[in-house]
Amino acid sequence: MNEKLLAEWCAEIEADPTRIRTRFPAAAREIGRTPGTSPEPGAGRVEDDVRVRLLLALGRGLAGDADALSAEVHDLYRFGDADERRAVLLGLGHLEELIGDRAVDLLHDALRTNDPRLVAAALGTYAARLDPAAWRQAVLKCLFVGVPLRLVAGLDGPDGSDDELRRMVADYAAERRAAGREVPVDALPFLPAPTQTTRES
Repeated sequence: MNEKLLAEWCAEIEADPTRIRTRFPAAAREIGRTPGTSPEPGAGRVEDDVRVRLLLALGRGLAGDADALSAEVHDLYRFGDADERRAVLLGLGHLEELIGDRAVDLLHDALRTNDPRLVAAALGTYAARLDPAAWRQAVLKCLFVGVPLRLVAGLDGPDGSDDELRRMVADYAAERRAAGREVPVDALPFLPAPTQTTRES
């Protein structure tokens, strides 16, 4: 990673926040990236770290204008490719105090996709701003698309869930079994003990 160039870009964006519009897409090419692709949800990548730092600079540059910050963040997401969108989602938790609830709609958009990396990125600490029903659906979406539940911020196994989420996971597991399909390992701790112990391997 080119730390010197990154520091220059951060200073530039802090002074003129509109510069992020050209710097954000170019970050992986100009500053650093992890070689190859990363199909594993939650896997750290250099370009994610670079772009999050650019977002932090944007936050500093627009610290007194939450609406302008939200507009820039939305444009970065809207016009970005999947990698850029993932970085925006990863950065929301760092901008939370500045942006408030203004970017919750980006979580909803990411959670409508079937891209495990976007779904995982959407369920960082900023996802606490989802309403309870949407949050439960997001956890269930993780099971559908193969996102490990350990990546869901605030969900520390069954102890971090509620009765409604456990019911939803149990219904999902029952549907999988009825269709002759395997229940994801991540779902098992949320199921009643008799269901878990009689599961066919």
